[in-house]
Amino acid sequence: MYPVQFLFRLAKTICVSAIALMSLLIVIGNTTDYFTNYHFVEHVMKMDTIFPGSHLYYRHIDHVFLFHAGYVLIIAMEAAMAFCGIKGSWLLFKNLKSDAVLFHTSKNWAVAGITIGIIIWFLGFEVVGGEWFVMWQSSIWNGLGAAERIVSFLVLTLILLHFKEE
Repeated sequence: MYPVQFLFRLAKTICVSAIALMSLLIVIGNTTDYFTNYHFVEHVMKMDTIFPGSHLYYRHIDHVFLFHAGYVLIIAMEAAMAFCGIKGSWLLFKNLKSDAVLFHTSKNWAVAGITIGIIIWFLGFEVVGGEWFVMWQSSIWNGLGAAERIVSFLVLTLILLHFKEE
């Protein structure tokens, strides 16, 4: 194996490991300090801080069970992402010096974890939260900037993983 190939493999592995660590820390934070981000989900779904007189307010949800259900679903998906990311980064580290075919196949768990992350932060936060619940109208409960940063890193890592080893 050429040194450049090893460096690219190492870069892929480190990026996946960073994503796994991030998602694990998010799960730990959301479970040990449940109500901090629960209130975020609650206010986004309530749409109680959007522009006054917005004609999109009819989309709001004001049911405590649905706030908890939505938040628990987010945490469960983050936990699945953490699991896939940890397993994926472990397999990448394990096969760092293996042949190209084995290293490439060891990316599957990482790709699954990253895909779950894209579902959480793009579909969940940017599409559902940002557009359906018009989170962009809130100056207080707006997580679009953070979601965009996370999605950008996830997509860039997914592109990096896509390159096959020769």
